[in-house]
Amino acid sequence: MPNTNPPSSPSAYAANDRVGFARSFAELASTPFSGRINALCWQRQLPGDFGEIVAHIAEDDAMVTLDEARLRALPVTPAGKLAIDAMIADLQVLREHQRDPVLNCIRGYPRDENDGPISTDVFSWHADSAPVAADTWLCTYCGAPSEGLRNEDAERRIDDPDTRSALLKSFGGEDGNAFRDWLRDNCYDLHYAAKPGAQPYGFGLFNLWRIAIEHPDSPVPPCIHRAPATVPGEPRLLLIC
Repeated sequence: MPNTNPPSSPSAYAANDRVGFARSFAELASTPFSGRINALCWQRQLPGDFGEIVAHIAEDDAMVTLDEARLRALPVTPAGKLAIDAMIADLQVLREHQRDPVLNCIRGYPRDENDGPISTDVFSWHADSAPVAADTWLCTYCGAPSEGLRNEDAERRIDDPDTRSALLKSFGGEDGNAFRDWLRDNCYDLHYAAKPGAQPYGFGLFNLWRIAIEHPDSPVPPCIHRAPATVPGEPRLLLIC
């Protein structure tokens, strides 16, 4: 199964002043978020057949976590081995930098079954958050890549009057501190809607991203992103931490 999405070209993010670039892993890890930049990208090409890896993963589960032992045990061609070596190298270097990466083969995500006015699954535009300084790392090796949205092109769902009114009805109280705590506890404050005319950008294949999340000491607003819609027969290989 070949990769169906080409790697993004260097010009793909030329007009996006929220995205900065690194020339190496070390530069990606050490560059601080500042000014308008809340997403850093190491654009790269990787050798190997990543689609071959997906073809060897059983289709029984919507999401399968792949560790080094499972990857090494796959009966792959030399091109598949090159892909495995590249992914294991990424896992190892992230662990060396005190990260906790996970590599998943994804055929589908759980959907938010809540009947409320805001969907909180990964298909919704959202920002990640943490109570302490942290960031999110992402790389798509096969399948549809993650997508980003400039902060100027998005509006928090809870700031839409109709949505906020519906949330207040679900909360069953007044618009005050308790309501705001309830919004935060349910992650409603982290979800966004694209403004009319917004132009999302794809993260591309093979590129390693480090994106800003919402935390008390962040110098920049969080990077708004989402998972792409899953397509039957087109699973993703995604590294995330």
